[in-house]
Amino acid sequence: MKYDRLGFPIPPEFAAPSGRDIDALPAQRGTEIQPPQPRRRAGRGKQIFLLGVLAAVVVPGLLAPGILPVISDVVVEWSLERAMVGEARGNIPAALGDIGRAIRWTGADAGRRSRLLCWRAMLRIENSDPRGAIVDADQAIAIAPTLTQPRRVRALARVMLDDPDAALNDAETAVELAGPGDPEALNHRAYIRALVGRDLEAALDDIDSALAEDAAGPPEFLDTKGFVLHLLGRHHEAVDQLNVAIDGTQKTRRDLMAVAGHVDPDELAYRLRTLDHGLAVMHHHRGLACGALGLAGQARQDLETAERKGYAPEKGIF
Repeated sequence: MKYDRLGFPIPPEFAAPSGRDIDALPAQRGTEIQPPQPRRRAGRGKQIFLLGVLAAVVVPGLLAPGILPVISDVVVEWSLERAMVGEARGNIPAALGDIGRAIRWTGADAGRRSRLLCWRAMLRIENSDPRGAIVDADQAIAIAPTLTQPRRVRALARVMLDDPDAALNDAETAVELAGPGDPEALNHRAYIRALVGRDLEAALDDIDSALAEDAAGPPEFLDTKGFVLHLLGRHHEAVDQLNVAIDGTQKTRRDLMAVAGHVDPDELAYRLRTLDHGLAVMHHHRGLACGALGLAGQARQDLETAERKGYAPEKGIF
């Protein structure tokens, strides 16, 4: 299974013919999206087969040890599919249970186990359980100490727990692990600095460095820069950045909707939900900047849109 920039799983159906993920489809004017080939969903027959195999596993001696890794892979993939559906439908407790099963059945691959722990940590954050998220992130760090994602997830949980020093320390460590020029780590540190309201000039330096090779940048980077500029009192510049970020994310959303009917609806809903949460944050940031400029109508519209799309700091959507 592939993962996006934040470490979340990307369904195979969303792979473009060139091998790129759909959220990285070319944005050039006139480029047409070729719908991916649909994959048949795991139906009731597969579930019955899986349950039958699991029942056989508990009977000693029925299956040779060499088959167990195959069974493990089947259980993990099935659990990940169910977790994705649960998250897409907003059933976070069910998704947590499915990810927990996948973690228990994952083998010795430290990187994979770490990513799954980070996914569960993010689900715990959305379930208003930042302390549980930290437990998962701690485990992920223990088994894969050189990966940056667990530190980044733990930083978000520590922001929710109003522990800015620890959050900043995690963000700093993630930059050190990734290397000083890593755009993702720099964007993350800039955003953590913005969320806790510290080192804002350094945060601007971080995001400018992250955008050094591509000033147009990913929308989430532009959102970070817009938010930092707002906090620095540069509200006009902030709105300009946030306009571009929102436009880019809305285009990606339209691209996703263009393949509706060619991909599994639950998997489409999963990707749309992630995009809408990103848009919620961007609209909230623009609402703040517009409010600071005295644009009361636009600010109210943005803040209402943010709330409608799921802006919720208590669930880590900030």
